[in-house]
Amino acid sequence: MTDRLRPALVYVLVAIVGVAAFLYPFWLPASALPSQAHSADAPLWTAAICVLVVAALALEVRRGTMNGATIAVLGVLAASAGMLRLVELPGNNAGIFFLVILGGVAFGPRFGLLLGLTAMAASAFITGGIGPWLPFQMLGLGAMGATSGVLGRWTGRLEPHVEVGVVAAFGWIWGFAYGAILNLWSWPLFQGNGPTLWRPGLGIVDTATHYWSYYVATSLAWDAAGALFNALLIVLLGLALLGTLRRFAHRLEPAVAFD
Repeated sequence: MTDRLRPALVYVLVAIVGVAAFLYPFWLPASALPSQAHSADAPLWTAAICVLVVAALALEVRRGTMNGATIAVLGVLAASAGMLRLVELPGNNAGIFFLVILGGVAFGPRFGLLLGLTAMAASAFITGGIGPWLPFQMLGLGAMGATSGVLGRWTGRLEPHVEVGVVAAFGWIWGFAYGAILNLWSWPLFQGNGPTLWRPGLGIVDTATHYWSYYVATSLAWDAAGALFNALLIVLLGLALLGTLRRFAHRLEPAVAFD
């Protein structure tokens, strides 16, 4: 029981860190939020995420649910997804999105979470995109991978072509969801009285209304293009890649012998 709870606790801590990183600006007074606030705290969030990733991998290996081969596959997929970020596509993220989604569907939610976190980190080093936005990108892509793993537990019972269609629709939705989540890392710092800005004291409904106006004005068209290409890549490559990844996942499942 203890061996099962320790990895679960680490993943719960990742979720808590993610929610806190995105939402803590809403809990502080305006005077405590300079426009460059995340320049100071982003390294701390990144360090916390990296420590939790290492802890999760160590506990998974100790428990026997991951081994050296599993971690090697995780590293290869993360590096490949990071390299695909170099491909210029509308939205500039479809190349990394579709591989994280397929990896999560094939290997499960825990693997998908770790794949999303490490793939975005690898992408930042490969593309030179290291900045205060990095830990938030890692958390957003980790959430995408984890939810893909949850989806994969259900779609694995479907006929392959039907499954690819469902996963493509899921990828299209996440194209918008990722952009909407990522905007939250900076939006509370741009305070003012306009209809697209946030200010302390706004109620939940008014905050959601202002944010929707901001999202439509700044990100909706960009995310729509990325969502479309994300879905197209899954439709075109999903059948072959998902079958290959699933075969690897089944071969890497730990075997337990009882004396």
